[in-house]
Amino acid sequence: MSEITVGVIGTVVLMFLFLLRVPVAFSMAIVGVAGFTYLSNPQAGLSILARDIFEQFSSYSLSCIPMFILMGCFAFASGISKRLYNTTYAWVGHVRGGLIMATVIACAGFGAICGSSAATAATMGKIAIPEMKRYNYDDTLATGSVASAGTLGIMIPPSTVFLIYGILTEQSIGKLFIAGVLPGILLAILMMITVAILCWRNPNLAPPGAPTSWKGKLRSLTGVIETLILFLFVIGGLFLGWFSPTQAGAVGAGGALMIGLARRELNWRVFFEALKDALQTSCMVIFCITGATVFGHFMAISRITFDLADWVARLPFSPNIIMGAIIFFYFLGGTFMDSMGLIVLTIPIFFPIVVRLGFDPIWFGVVVVLIAEMGVISPPEGVNVFVIKAIAPEVPLQSIFKGVLPFLAAMIVCAVIIMVFPIIATFLPSFITY
Repeated sequence: MSEITVGVIGTVVLMFLFLLRVPVAFSMAIVGVAGFTYLSNPQAGLSILARDIFEQFSSYSLSCIPMFILMGCFAFASGISKRLYNTTYAWVGHVRGGLIMATVIACAGFGAICGSSAATAATMGKIAIPEMKRYNYDDTLATGSVASAGTLGIMIPPSTVFLIYGILTEQSIGKLFIAGVLPGILLAILMMITVAILCWRNPNLAPPGAPTSWKGKLRSLTGVIETLILFLFVIGGLFLGWFSPTQAGAVGAGGALMIGLARRELNWRVFFEALKDALQTSCMVIFCITGATVFGHFMAISRITFDLADWVARLPFSPNIIMGAIIFFYFLGGTFMDSMGLIVLTIPIFFPIVVRLGFDPIWFGVVVVLIAEMGVISPPEGVNVFVIKAIAPEVPLQSIFKGVLPFLAAMIVCAVIIMVFPIIATFLPSFITY
């Protein structure tokens, strides 16, 4: 068989393993080793597996992943999310849909120090959904809004998905983080506009909450100071070149830990629970990257990615049409795979095509992350929807999926705006020189 044929068969086998629920990391490693062995020899296949495992687990560039994940775990354990929610509720809770708007803002704030979509949705869901029930908010809108707002956790930096994209494509982690700021703010604004429109059309969906005095509003601002300081210090340090990504993650984790100790929110049980969650998540991410590296070497030796890039570049279509098809593929793929698995699988295939077509790699990273966000709330694999279902078991699953639809439309609008005006994603990174 030709090398291209072997590459295509390997990809089909990989999809079959996914359907069998074999973990993404192991699926890619199995196919990668088997394909590389077939195209070379058994000794080369085993050597590439051993070398990739050693290189990935001893790589300094990957050390930023456990640091930022640890930062998010300590931030969750330190009670930062509840203080963020109380602050935003004090300012917008008195308007119709104000509790949802407060949740969106709080998710954006918590995402700035967490980096995980599911963790953001779970954290804010535990706080916001009981409050919405107390004020007789519509269950469909309440649960769907929290599941959707949780997606801001992987757009607002620091983001684990940006980390993975940057490592796989050898792009600047600092530039990717900064690139997500303006699109993240835009998405949060579009979600709040969506809430306002829904409540204008049907005021019974979200009754107004109790008003807060100006004195109370000003006093509540103390709840965001620690988050603001932590975010500005970590992301600002990256922006100004004070820290490497690993150092920034370590500083953020240390800062979140000190906040928890100063607030007396941490005890030994919570501390070790945060460490265990960070370790499990970090191992999962690094295993995925290792599997993707092994599979990428198989794709390279089969030449399928290079030949595919050449073929796409010769198609009689404009680059924008081809890019639209790639993005549509990511949208469909996100409905069947989790965002991390989709990115580690497809980036080695599509990234050479994107570069060949002349698109900015940083801009493409932002678009891919935004499309991946849609996948975590889209049926049938919407991870955030199942997270919210666990928090509100009395709400039918189909009702939660129905509730995310207006916010999914807002995300599509955001993606279109960023595609039409790419400067939204590339403006801030242009000031970084490294």
